[in-house]
Amino acid sequence: MRARPKELDKNFVQFHKKLMDSLPTSDWSPFTPIGDLPPERVDVVIVGGGVMGWSIAYWLKQKENRRGALRVVVVERDPTYSRASTVLSAGGIRQQFSRPENIHMSLFSAQFLRNINEHLGVVNEDHIDIQFNPSGYLFLASEEGATVMEENYNVQRECGAQVTLLSPHQLKKKFPWVNTNGVALASYGLENEGWFDPWTLLNAFRRKALSMGVYHCHGEVTDFSTTKREMMTADGDPVTFSRIGHVTVLMPNSLESQNVECALVINAAGAWSSNVAELAGIGIGPSDSLESVKLPVEPKKRYIFVVHCPDGPGLDCPLLIDSSGVYFRREGLGGNYIAGKSPTEEEEPDISNMEVDYDFFQQKVWPLLAHRVPAFESLKVKTAWAGYYDYNTYDQNGVVGMHPLVNNLFFATGFSGHGLQHSPAVGRAVAELIVDGSFQTIDLSSFSFRRFVSEEPLLERNIV
Repeated sequence: MRARPKELDKNFVQFHKKLMDSLPTSDWSPFTPIGDLPPERVDVVIVGGGVMGWSIAYWLKQKENRRGALRVVVVERDPTYSRASTVLSAGGIRQQFSRPENIHMSLFSAQFLRNINEHLGVVNEDHIDIQFNPSGYLFLASEEGATVMEENYNVQRECGAQVTLLSPHQLKKKFPWVNTNGVALASYGLENEGWFDPWTLLNAFRRKALSMGVYHCHGEVTDFSTTKREMMTADGDPVTFSRIGHVTVLMPNSLESQNVECALVINAAGAWSSNVAELAGIGIGPSDSLESVKLPVEPKKRYIFVVHCPDGPGLDCPLLIDSSGVYFRREGLGGNYIAGKSPTEEEEPDISNMEVDYDFFQQKVWPLLAHRVPAFESLKVKTAWAGYYDYNTYDQNGVVGMHPLVNNLFFATGFSGHGLQHSPAVGRAVAELIVDGSFQTIDLSSFSFRRFVSEEPLLERNIV
């Protein structure tokens, strides 16, 4: 029988005090690691050097009370980022979500991006140009989806998002190139929505964090060394708590490993974060126990197609999400667009490779594009690529915060396609949890791992 999550809350409070008392840096002499080896001892190991990992690293250093007070290392197994979700995404940012937490995170992230040089600028380094294109998101709803769109709109407006609803007539007047057949309602973002360059944001977070003293290691986390203790719940059920003492990092193209002693670990490994969780024993305990509850995050491959259509929508083109699930946006100024669509469960592609199925575009994407924008009937496919969602199969929302049993392991994963745009806000939130002991700005308590234990899904209705 599983222990109830509320019975563990007192342990969380006690743990945070012990954690902050145990950070070892005040007694250690700082040293520079040799080559690409990680330090032997740090306060925080961040597993995953995508935009989420580097955002957390930046915010941890931003919140330290003196320079060098927190020793942080980011471990990334692929420094080329050839398979990274961050750089293979469409780079969108929107406030048009159904959950208030997601809306507030997007609002903060939009302001962060607009003032990125104030946050991430480095003295004597180049100015950061995020290439933000504020063309907005345009969601289209059928008669069946109109009620949900109105409900989402009301939540968005209550949260402060500048969004407007358009009737089919208003939609056609604003965007004459849209075929409004089958459209009952549209929702259009008026500000703080659009797209930007993911690679620039990743590099900006990384460059700033490194300038603040964060260590970077090219390697793969292969093991956690843990200590365990068993306690009894009020119902007399045994519960095993564990704590990670050190992380084993396998160096690339080598049999050499380095053990890194640490106070806490942050799992920001994206699509592969479930594998990292299993290293700590999460999801592999006896059935019907807390230890058996898995991190429900897995890689889902998604295609992005680049098409050329000189007679397409043009410069006023927003990022349009059709009621059918197909989406597109303008890419540059030369009549190019990127487009895609999430497959059905039966159509999910093989994740073992990065190959693109062009038949999927011909059969599943192009007909829907051409129906919604007749000019797209004459488009030509130029190229395409595949990337991964860190897909939360439970409720398509992020997992943020401490694990209830491994009490120095934190999560920042499972964002199901909107991790890039939320990375500034999530990084700040995780740093608040660690340094302050609780969320100080946006309350993400409902994103806790504990919802998987209590079986309380936190559904997001606007997943693209």
